[in-house]
Amino acid sequence: MVKSKNVTKVKLILQPLKPEQLSDVVELDKLCLGGLWNLEGYRRELESPNSTIIVLSVVHSQFQQEQIIGIGCFWAILEEAHITILAVHPDYQGQGLGKLLLYNLLQDARNRKLERATLEVRESNAIALSLYEKFGFKIAGKRRGYYQKTGEDALILWRGDLNKPSMLESLTLWDEEIAANLAKNNWLLMKES
Repeated sequence: MVKSKNVTKVKLILQPLKPEQLSDVVELDKLCLGGLWNLEGYRRELESPNSTIIVLSVVHSQFQQEQIIGIGCFWAILEEAHITILAVHPDYQGQGLGKLLLYNLLQDARNRKLERATLEVRESNAIALSLYEKFGFKIAGKRRGYYQKTGEDALILWRGDLNKPSMLESLTLWDEEIAANLAKNNWLLMKES
């Protein structure tokens, strides 16, 4: 007889960014992106009706304290979702949390009736490129010297057909993959609006 192990699930909260989370998001930005945006930049995003910005937090059970471990943002520009930020804390990478954030950004873009998505990514960022490729993004061009601190080029990635039935099918498959991955890693996802 095999005894089942009681495994405690770790609670994740996915929600829109709140004003009281701004300083934590700036710290995560510094850690993951080298300080892409400052406090005022995130405040502008929070106040903009054209910006969707979500955060992913882990709840540490002993203190019931939330720690922001992921962030995603896009700008709605005409029919396009321009993804500006997608980042996961280094201690939590490789667990499918970037997929979770990207999935939710694309789902929201579709709900807003946007037709396509685009973003820039470091040419050397193989992990991010692999993720975007799995989500149907294709290379559409290159921005030379895009990253000012390093002079590195950025690849412009593009994904169309957000409002087509095929995208709904893809979202359903990704949702199933993400749910299985969260279960495998003992994550319990809570969504707040």
